[in-house]
Amino acid sequence: MLARFLSSAAMLGLGAGMAMADYSLTVLHTNDFHSRFEPISKYDSGCSAEDNAEGKCFGGSARLMTAVEEAKARTNNYILVDGGDQFQGSLFYTYYKGRVAAEMMNKMGYDAMTVGNHEFDDGPEVLKGFTESVDFPILMSNADVSTEPLLNDAIQKAVILERGGERLGLIGLTPVDTDELSSPGPNVVFSDPIEAVAMQVERMQANGINKIIVLSHSGYQVDQALAAAVPEVDIIVGGHDNTYLSNTAENAKGPYPTMVGTTAIVQAYAYGKFLGELNVTFDDDGVITEAVGEPIVMDGGVVEHPATKERIAELAVPLDEIRNKVVAQSGGVIEGDRAVCRIMECPMGNLVADAMLDRVKDQGIQVAFANSGGIRASIDEGDVTMGEVMTVLPFQNTLSTFQAKGQVIIDALENGVSQVEEVKGRFPQVAGLSFTWDPSVAPNEGRVTEVMVAGEPIDPEAVYGIVTNNFVRNGGDGYKMFVSGAMDAYDFGPDLADVLADYMAAQGPVMPMVEGRITRVE
Repeated sequence: MLARFLSSAAMLGLGAGMAMADYSLTVLHTNDFHSRFEPISKYDSGCSAEDNAEGKCFGGSARLMTAVEEAKARTNNYILVDGGDQFQGSLFYTYYKGRVAAEMMNKMGYDAMTVGNHEFDDGPEVLKGFTESVDFPILMSNADVSTEPLLNDAIQKAVILERGGERLGLIGLTPVDTDELSSPGPNVVFSDPIEAVAMQVERMQANGINKIIVLSHSGYQVDQALAAAVPEVDIIVGGHDNTYLSNTAENAKGPYPTMVGTTAIVQAYAYGKFLGELNVTFDDDGVITEAVGEPIVMDGGVVEHPATKERIAELAVPLDEIRNKVVAQSGGVIEGDRAVCRIMECPMGNLVADAMLDRVKDQGIQVAFANSGGIRASIDEGDVTMGEVMTVLPFQNTLSTFQAKGQVIIDALENGVSQVEEVKGRFPQVAGLSFTWDPSVAPNEGRVTEVMVAGEPIDPEAVYGIVTNNFVRNGGDGYKMFVSGAMDAYDFGPDLADVLADYMAAQGPVMPMVEGRITRVE
């Protein structure tokens, strides 16, 4: 596939000898949009029309359209790219799958995107339809799709774009553990990201390409390791872990761009709250001599593009009856931010786990596991709509119940705390049990030092009833012990969002608290 694009570029007469000094390029970028076509609140959940009119909301496709058009007007040489995970996250995806994402991205004029793990949430079929609907290439270098007939001609490892008389090499990356995080099916085989990129870089350099950009849905840590291992990469547009990089914000994870040698790494948080704008200058050898920029916040100061706003409103009509229904009350903000729930006990995690356990407690179930990666937003105080609930739990997971020995629970907790340093979604939120873990111990080497079930030490040989969601029960987020160690499994219970809505309604105004279910040894 890459050879075809290299041949096409060669036919245009774009030889390496035509490189010019002080070549400037603006890289506009988004990542982890997660179907947030409408404005969102500061908690990344739904935002009312009244609050939006008062300038209290962020993001939405209409603001992003305006910002993209304005950014393009500021430069005479740009590309617009996406770091993956356009899919999943709101009723728009539930109802339309990838069709709205394709329409909006085409209108904004994207040049390329990489495959995020959530692009596989509905298997290769939905991703295939998306690739057929967009006007730009979809990239993924570290996966073999040759035996997946739906994707073998739909996804490219890399592509060459011509901009301002220069050739740019773009390479895609997706998480190496996508088979655990999503549903790619048995025919897509993932491989090491560094090796995959190095191979594509070698091919590009052999064809005279000296300006190389990686669209990496792999996380900030992986991106830094990639930049160190393959210094020929000039720019890495990141995604996957919702990293906010900035030169001015106190809560930023690092500077924008983060430089590793001469490689510029950027990422723009998530959910359309920011449009990344990186301005780079290359010398005649394709080495970056300057890289400056800052993510542009999509707040109330960005005027919504009228035609786009009207189109999103039109698309929202079939969704309104479902999501505008008030289903419960919240006594305060229920914290569900990934930066909290993926490293410690959090109120939303307790609420979700309690709701799961409450639904099946009369079935002899004692313990609930909720993967923090399945919790996608907070809820603010006051009326709680079904739309808000489905924003918190957007994946249409069902309750799964099964029996397993205590050792399986211990192994599951070990898996859950094995990647805390990387803020991964496998971190467990629990009900019916409590546990203590020690981060000074190596992952999967005994980090979990104590587990209590119903106030008693867990018995590794005793059999316990467990409830989780069908994604986790079937091995998602590394919980393979719930596949091999499960007895009497039933994976077809009610939708998790419905379970949460029913539980909140029955409780009256809810205000879950952190209760000491999870203790970290300091």
